[in-house]
Amino acid sequence: MAEVLRSPVIGTDVGSRPPGSGERRRSRVPFKESEASATVPIRVHVPGSVRSGVRELAGRTVVIAESISEHHRGALTRTDGATIAGAARLAVDLHLPLVLVMSSSGSDITEGIGALHGWGEAAAAVVACSGQVPVLAAVTGPAVSGPALLLGLADLSVMTPDAFAFLSGPDAVEGFTGIRVSLHDLGGAAMHATSSGLCALMAHDDTEVLDLIGAVLGYLPDHADAEPPLREGDDPPERSVPELRDMVPASSTASYDVRDVISAIADDGEILEVRSMWAPQLVTALTSVGGMAVGVVANQPRSLAGTLDIPASQKGGRFVRFCDAFNIPILTLVDTPGFLPGKDLEWRGMIRHGAELAFAYAEATVPRVCLVLRKAYGGAYIVMDSKGIGNDICLAWPSAQIAVMGERGAVQILHRGASAEELRRLEAIYAEDFLTPWVAAERGFVDDVIDPADTRTQVHRAFTLLASRRELLQHRKHDSGPL
Repeated sequence: MAEVLRSPVIGTDVGSRPPGSGERRRSRVPFKESEASATVPIRVHVPGSVRSGVRELAGRTVVIAESISEHHRGALTRTDGATIAGAARLAVDLHLPLVLVMSSSGSDITEGIGALHGWGEAAAAVVACSGQVPVLAAVTGPAVSGPALLLGLADLSVMTPDAFAFLSGPDAVEGFTGIRVSLHDLGGAAMHATSSGLCALMAHDDTEVLDLIGAVLGYLPDHADAEPPLREGDDPPERSVPELRDMVPASSTASYDVRDVISAIADDGEILEVRSMWAPQLVTALTSVGGMAVGVVANQPRSLAGTLDIPASQKGGRFVRFCDAFNIPILTLVDTPGFLPGKDLEWRGMIRHGAELAFAYAEATVPRVCLVLRKAYGGAYIVMDSKGIGNDICLAWPSAQIAVMGERGAVQILHRGASAEELRRLEAIYAEDFLTPWVAAERGFVDDVIDPADTRTQVHRAFTLLASRRELLQHRKHDSGPL
């Protein structure tokens, strides 16, 4: 087992590395004879650049398909596509997670249309895995052209600093736009972690790639018909967290790090944040409370005041659907003044993409607990798993402000002709009368207003109560939600 985790993932060719990155790593063909006890090879004698098999990873049994960059720079042939497709179908049949380790220069041009057919076959098989078994991808070198789309089909992708992925390379970009761009500026791991959202986690090296995939697997079931594994620990599930009483600043415009709130609630303060550098105004993380795996979606006041824009809505919607597919309860922490305004955002489809988050929550059938920390205004309040959108239990801190909008905007609309002094007086009255959790609680939109020190206790009790919750799914081919 230890040898399997320490074994290096296949590296890339020298040309794919940035200048000054040092010598090429020494690579080897996976599944060598010494690993026979930990691996059941599949299609082992089929020629090509992909090897597949069943192996142990971080104490879990997975089906893995791994490309070999030394063979035609990992170019995928038709048989390679069939090998990936076979691994995907085996993962579904065995109800095991599928792990793809990619380092490919694209489809093998010497095979022509046959190679294209091969990766198309692989893509179709990976799509068939979606929502049935977890699909986790690791990129340790190039992922170019069609095979790069396999990363977009995965639930989560992990990349090393040397990895890059794109559909059209630098030469094609220059020929079409006249702009010269480097491999890593175009599709490097850093770009995908910050700009595209493709890279969910960044590893320092090839070995850590598998470690991170193993860490993700620690929160996931093997398949959609199973519950996530219980995580062992000594952290009392009803531990008091008095530090949360002072977490939210008295000033409504002051910021704080919502990850500190998540850590206080989590077992032993451990969280695994995914897509941390993309749309940082929304935090998505895997953690556990009382040993139960929990997915957390939280507004981050430290970035853009926690407002929702297009990437944040996409990030949240994708994560909610991921958690819902694999029976992971969802905890939503709300502190947002609303959607980020802007002409460019509206032109690029803020309504459509904002609806992605609302749709994901409304469609989710896993237990859902919402906790309002501070601001919860307007449409953003609704899409952040409000009672109206269908959460199971809604809690709030005394600092919660649940309203259509803040006091300044509301008073300016209601009292347009008032003097500046009168506006300030009316704002104070509005805040006292409406910007509290009690108005929502009186109407049943908030189930309880709790002491922040009791947050971990109340969250654990809520998820324990909801653990037996079941929902009858609607009979339909599939939804037609916004994408």
